[in-house]
Amino acid sequence: MKVGLLRAVGVATAVYGAAVAAVPDLLARPSGLADEEGRTGRATRTSLRPLAWRDAVSGLAMAMAPDGPALRTAAYVRIAADFGDAVLLGATLPGRDRKLAAAVVSVGWGALSVAGLLAGGRREVRHPRAAGPLRG
Repeated sequence: MKVGLLRAVGVATAVYGAAVAAVPDLLARPSGLADEEGRTGRATRTSLRPLAWRDAVSGLAMAMAPDGPALRTAAYVRIAADFGDAVLLGATLPGRDRKLAAAVVSVGWGALSVAGLLAGGRREVRHPRAAGPLRG
């Protein structure tokens, strides 16, 4: 597991989520959810804020969770959210280009977390007959 990569994804996600929660237009406009004049409707802003808070909190969890099972769990939550976004936004946003862009961006962020989980690092391996940990 590459803790540094997971923490970086977490911080970036938390910052973006907090920014979108404060200014939903940051997500609404590129997603095609604003009107022709670039205004985002009240209902759309209201709907995007919980999504943004989910990103902020899950990113914060990745940034702050202790290394080990807690960080792994936070990463799994983030991956599920990103891949879920890819499916849902990729199927429902207006316009083919926006659907594709949302799916690619979401899968990309999820893939970074997957890479962070799968990347090798030095782990302690205890041999059944060894008195202490072996480095693997």
